[in-house]
Amino acid sequence: MSFRKVVRQSKFRHVFGQPVKTEQCYDDIRVSRVTWDSTFCAVNPSFVAIIVEASGGGAFLVLPLHKTGRIDKSYPTVCGHTGPVLDIEWCPHNDHVIASGSEDCTVMVWQIPEGGLSQPLTEPVVVLEGHSKRVGIISWHPTARNVLLSAGCDNVVLIWNVGTAEELYRLEGLHPDLIYSVSWSRDGSRFCTACKDKSVRVIDPRRGTVVAEKERAHEGARPMRAIFLADGKIFTTGFSRMSERQLALWDTENLEEPMGLQELDSSNGALLPFYDPDTNVVYVCGKGDSSIRYFEITEEPPYIHFLNTFTSKEPQRGMGWMPKRGLDVSKCEIARFYKLHERRCEPIIMTVPRKSDLFQDDLYPDTAGPEPAMEAEEWVAGQTAGPVLVSLRQAYVPSKQRDLKVSRRSLLHDARPATATTPSPAAPAAPSPTAPATAASARLSAPPALGTGTPVPTAGGRLEEVLQEVAALRALVAEQGQRITRLEEQLSRLENGHV
Repeated sequence: MSFRKVVRQSKFRHVFGQPVKTEQCYDDIRVSRVTWDSTFCAVNPSFVAIIVEASGGGAFLVLPLHKTGRIDKSYPTVCGHTGPVLDIEWCPHNDHVIASGSEDCTVMVWQIPEGGLSQPLTEPVVVLEGHSKRVGIISWHPTARNVLLSAGCDNVVLIWNVGTAEELYRLEGLHPDLIYSVSWSRDGSRFCTACKDKSVRVIDPRRGTVVAEKERAHEGARPMRAIFLADGKIFTTGFSRMSERQLALWDTENLEEPMGLQELDSSNGALLPFYDPDTNVVYVCGKGDSSIRYFEITEEPPYIHFLNTFTSKEPQRGMGWMPKRGLDVSKCEIARFYKLHERRCEPIIMTVPRKSDLFQDDLYPDTAGPEPAMEAEEWVAGQTAGPVLVSLRQAYVPSKQRDLKVSRRSLLHDARPATATTPSPAAPAAPSPTAPATAASARLSAPPALGTGTPVPTAGGRLEEVLQEVAALRALVAEQGQRITRLEEQLSRLENGHV
């Protein structure tokens, strides 16, 4: 089915993608060649992590965002796994904590030092052992601190409390075949899975039950993926019976027929969807493709509206996705991808063209911040909460986050787990007395623009800085004018002398 050029009102109609300059890429990286439909890349406002080739085990690189250019072959890696690493994901509530799943059947959680690695990191903060086959999917809970989901090739989903290294829930028997993808709902009360048996399931992990199920969501036998949208709908990618790649939108209240279905092309690569809940835009990247398609999800038919396609020359081996709080709002940047080539990582910036330099409220509604809405014990007790939202209008450097520490005392001595009132070891440092009282008004980190080391100025001093710049420019113009006058007089005297 070809995309129809329908003229409709949307502020995202003219979104365009642009790769950064060569010197702002990460070069000479041996990207993993393992045959697994993972993104191979994870990004947050501080670091970019990339799964790489490693002899005698599994490893991944962790680079500070500003460390662009050629990466030395001796650059230290995170290399504690004994088998290839299949999936990695940064903790949404601590920019220095990352989890990894591997063919060695383990999940490991790592604490990355401030400023990145200076030597190989071989000792994880915690090792989570519970799968009997390789672990291919890792997903942090969006709103509860230290809750981590892992799915393995043993068709089992495990949910862990990383803070105590204990297994909270073991979901067996819900999937008869390999699990392709897992996606939490926005409040973390449910998650949806795509399975090799062609079914999409909505699961309540605390009850251990399948809430809804759609059999044969896509007729094709090749891998499909499913993600939860902010309003509770499910967006899926897969293949038709004729091996054509498809997109579909489902209402969890009625999974009989899709709300919208679009066929894309006949390529072989699995489609990886990335969703921005603030703008309701879905970006679809195919493994082995050289393009990124993006669609807007709306409330009116046909629900899935094609926006545009970013096309480049080289195919992508994987793709990283920057959280909204890591974007440069002053340039109207609404998404940033980190495209993996065979030996390079190339950032791609998605921008909405705007003439004004002012903050664009319609592009940047309040977004999920780094503060968790609740502790792991509260979530286990049955509480549900949406993400703690923060404004992107004010950019600042957040308070220093404490290291993740695991307390195994409750397991060794069979003691009761820490209550919700006990401060978690992974909690961010307490705000200063001058900070706002509520978490919702917390300011949040915005890294410098790519290729620069200068921090983004605070909103409070912005007006003063602009006035200073204007005054400096005026002085410079006046000085240059005087210099031009002197040069003209000197030229005139020289010409008169020659005459």
